[in-house]
Amino acid sequence: MPVSPSQILAALDRKSRDFTQFDHNIASDLKQYRDCWKALTKGSIADLQPIPSPAGAIPLEGFDRVKKGAIPSGLRWESREDSLVWVRQQLAGVTTFAADGSQIFPSKDVSLPVALVQVGWFENRHTDSGDYQKDIQLDVLTPEDLKTERVADPVDRQVNIRRFQMEVQCLIDYMAACPCPEDTLVFFDGSLVVTFADAFDPESQQAYVKAMVALLEASQTYRVPLVGYIDTSYARDLAGALPHWCGELRAVEAIHDAQLLTPMLKWGDRIPLFQCDRDGVLSQYGDQRDQVVFTYLQTTRDRPPARLELPKWLWEAGRIEQSIAWVQAEVIVGGGYPYVIETADQTAVLQAGDRQLFYRIFQEWAERQALNLRFSRKMVSKVRRR
Repeated sequence: MPVSPSQILAALDRKSRDFTQFDHNIASDLKQYRDCWKALTKGSIADLQPIPSPAGAIPLEGFDRVKKGAIPSGLRWESREDSLVWVRQQLAGVTTFAADGSQIFPSKDVSLPVALVQVGWFENRHTDSGDYQKDIQLDVLTPEDLKTERVADPVDRQVNIRRFQMEVQCLIDYMAACPCPEDTLVFFDGSLVVTFADAFDPESQQAYVKAMVALLEASQTYRVPLVGYIDTSYARDLAGALPHWCGELRAVEAIHDAQLLTPMLKWGDRIPLFQCDRDGVLSQYGDQRDQVVFTYLQTTRDRPPARLELPKWLWEAGRIEQSIAWVQAEVIVGGGYPYVIETADQTAVLQAGDRQLFYRIFQEWAERQALNLRFSRKMVSKVRRR
């Protein structure tokens, strides 16, 4: 039975006071946080009160170029055509690369545990001839691959871990073979700090940490610029540090960095660079514990800024500005989102038809192997109806 619009509206009306009160409180707190941020960035990073680790954010870049809370980009054009001229100037001869994954989870409608992970990658060389490459690689997960340490552990997590590992390994392999690291930018679609793994069991945490540390080490070893691009970030590194820097500011867990910075950034603007200094899973990064830096970059005109995370060696090598300019150019091509990530996602994605094809191939293969494979009546019925 379809949802009832009238019942939804009635429920919202009954609870409107809760929403109104929350909106009022958050608006008041946000104003104080934004005022604090603007006041701090008018001064010097030397004036900031030291915070014991984990501080959330450790300032690296001076505030001397900050105006009204942000570093202005100065990038303004009369037309999209003019912006694309700038894009060509920035990306001519520069190779951008990204990988993304998709999966088919195990189904209770299939008697044998099986899953499929597919990773798609896209390399854009930005040559006059429009030279690019894209391809996929996949892996089938067997009952042994899907086995969990504890009965209560969700089997889907094994699939997600394998997808993450394959995405990261694809980037590492590309870095290792990269012929021109000084003219290359590799995108990771997500955070370089795998904080989401804090909620998982130790074995799962280690799988994610090991993969990400290997990626950071590869970027450092092969000197290939890397950026973790988070389009919608709820990180609180700055928001968590501000009450320590501004003693009169009350800590508000509901405020996150992108929300705090939104009204201060125009397209192309960013904030100064900070080192990420969180508790939790970052403490397991070993030598890479202090090697992730971040900024927020305004990539659209009507949404909160994107979070960029980069390896610290780029800052030490004086290559942050160049890397950010390449990100800005990719965002222009993609209409607000990096074109290279978008294309990798389109290359990797598995559709409903792919799922049916996978199970048909698996069924035919299982028959040749004389395996006892059964599909539920429910699944067979769905396939017939569709």
